[in-house]
Amino acid sequence: MSARSPTLGNVPDEELLEMPITGSLSPSRAADFKTCPLLYRFRSVDRLPEKPSPAAARGTVVHAVLEKLFELPRAERTPEQAQSMVEPAWSELLTEEPVLGELFGDDQGKELATWLGTARTLVKKYFALEDPRRFDPSEREMLVQTVLDDGLLLRGYVDRMDIAPDGQVRVVDYKTGAAPREMFEAKALFQMKFYALVLWRTTGAIPAQLKLMYLADRDELTYSPDQVELERLERQLRALWAAIEKAIETQDFRPNPSRLCDWCDHHALCPAKGGTPPPFPEEHALSYTIDRRAERPTD
Repeated sequence: MSARSPTLGNVPDEELLEMPITGSLSPSRAADFKTCPLLYRFRSVDRLPEKPSPAAARGTVVHAVLEKLFELPRAERTPEQAQSMVEPAWSELLTEEPVLGELFGDDQGKELATWLGTARTLVKKYFALEDPRRFDPSEREMLVQTVLDDGLLLRGYVDRMDIAPDGQVRVVDYKTGAAPREMFEAKALFQMKFYALVLWRTTGAIPAQLKLMYLADRDELTYSPDQVELERLERQLRALWAAIEKAIETQDFRPNPSRLCDWCDHHALCPAKGGTPPPFPEEHALSYTIDRRAERPTD
């Protein structure tokens, strides 16, 4: 796997150091600001910690299994083999983040066993969508990044990229949550169109297909982007960053209450919930690094 191949949508880090970077957006951080500016502040400016969740940890484990599955010879990419990889993937994640061991209650053994079983079920459902023994992906867990002409850095991690013999590119993302209803499909595709824009700006070619694979429902959402909508998305991202810069300058990140508030960790600091945000950091620097797991907020 070539994790820094400029021909597949990456500006090497050494080149980034020579560019005048004015800002940085990933799909998740862009979605945060669009959903709730105050949530963006808590995550990207204040860098407040958030409690891990069983669902997010399960998504990380399933993604790790599906990534490593393609390291095996084709004949060994079976449902049984994939399911056997779940517990080692969990052990590896737990070594990296021991705090995840606190996810389960007093009856930890039983709860963990049930949780591992749900992860194995999701891995098994993947095989209802495609047969990994029939192909080899071109890239897995690939960082894609580009800098627009105004200095805005766009970057994110692509779960998988497939390149057909005729050169056409398919971008694939695994989702361990439920497939969205039709009215919410555009929001679900935002992340994939973001990747398509980065790839187009770095290679000159628009991916032929974007595919979201919803393992829980054994369902797929596919889309073929075109130049007009990617140009529109680029304008939207520039405008979004301008709004973020203004919010930073004025220190004004307003909450946007919605049903999504039920899943937010920051009620005690949110004015919409009767809380008070912490003092705005005197010196703040928005990170240009990306946590791969943070790029899976909807998993």
